[in-house]
Amino acid sequence: MPTPRHTLARLCGALTAALPVLLAAPAGAAPQQPPPSVAIGGERLGLPGVQVAPMAGAPPLPTDLTGQSWIVSDAASGEVLAASNPHLRLPPASTLKILFADTVLPKFDRDAVHRVADEEIQGIGPGSSLVGIKENLDYRVEDLWRGVFLSSGNDAVHVLAHMNGGVQRTVDEMQARADALQARDTRVVSPDGYDMDGQVSSAYDLSLFARAGLRNADFRTYCATRDAMFPGAVDRNTGQRGSFGIANTDRLLGRYPGLIGVKNGTTTNAGSTFVGAAERDGRTLLVTVMHPANYQKVYDETAALLDWGFAAASKVQPVGRLVDELPPGGAEPTGQAGGTGGPPAPPPHPSATAAPATAAASAPAAATDGGGLGLGGWSAVVLAGAAAGYGAVVLRRRRSAG
Repeated sequence: MPTPRHTLARLCGALTAALPVLLAAPAGAAPQQPPPSVAIGGERLGLPGVQVAPMAGAPPLPTDLTGQSWIVSDAASGEVLAASNPHLRLPPASTLKILFADTVLPKFDRDAVHRVADEEIQGIGPGSSLVGIKENLDYRVEDLWRGVFLSSGNDAVHVLAHMNGGVQRTVDEMQARADALQARDTRVVSPDGYDMDGQVSSAYDLSLFARAGLRNADFRTYCATRDAMFPGAVDRNTGQRGSFGIANTDRLLGRYPGLIGVKNGTTTNAGSTFVGAAERDGRTLLVTVMHPANYQKVYDETAALLDWGFAAASKVQPVGRLVDELPPGGAEPTGQAGGTGGPPAPPPHPSATAAPATAAASAPAAATDGGGLGLGGWSAVVLAGAAAGYGAVVLRRRRSAG
């Protein structure tokens, strides 16, 4: 009769002989598991570094780009022409106000008048950009929105958020809006983009927000406005209310040919961020740049990427796509910023690179293949584990027997 040691040796030998066969099991034996996470918009958008697919005659990308994350896309088709780490989650600064506008702008008539209560302009983060709203004075809704878009006024955001039912309700609605737009890199903590723990977005998501916003006529008007008069305080001597001028802090507006807007931002954690849209020869391009080397670089690199995009639009293959808004209740996605008052949105654009609505990792990484072992590999691991267990039992029995 064979001893336990002989039995263990024979089993291990059989497994060793069978291992090459198991590992070489045909792919058709059982389908491999899909990648555990695929970037929204296409697999290449989840890969690290620059992604571009040039064809004959395509111009080279600009050199010396310092943005930690950027993306160039076509606003109409959603095609992504080039990108670098577009799903990298970073603090968004005031570019998050784009999502705020997507969420709240359609809710109030622009001519409506609101009297500001003192509590509506309390609790604003220290060092915030302000347009200069005063309590116990009346403001038209359109004035408040000019304060948001031109001066990036956190006080204007807070007043509109209180009109919308409060800051927390607005934050919750912004998160729901981001989810509907499939912006899975975004976590909203404050409505104005002020640095808060856990508040992040991505160049890809900010482009989704801008694309949706530009389909709203009021949004386009506000983000393209270069300067305006804003209601001031009441003169104690005359009883007359004054006004003062405000100017758009977007340094490309009026300087880059065809620029529509959209929004800039700067905070300690975010550095500089910018989402710009420009139109040329009937084509509208979106460029988002996050956290370049310095403040001026965000504009220089946006302009350079817009120049490249217009020159390369028909000479590169798309490396991904800006996905469409999820349909509410099974209806066709509209892409409207919460309403239907703007121009009709184009129909959805199906894409072979479109991916399931799953979140990308915090830092971009290549998709894996479920561990790389496949069915045969995992079978070998299981059998080897069984052999090891059997061996342990035999050895324990031998030790207990003395």
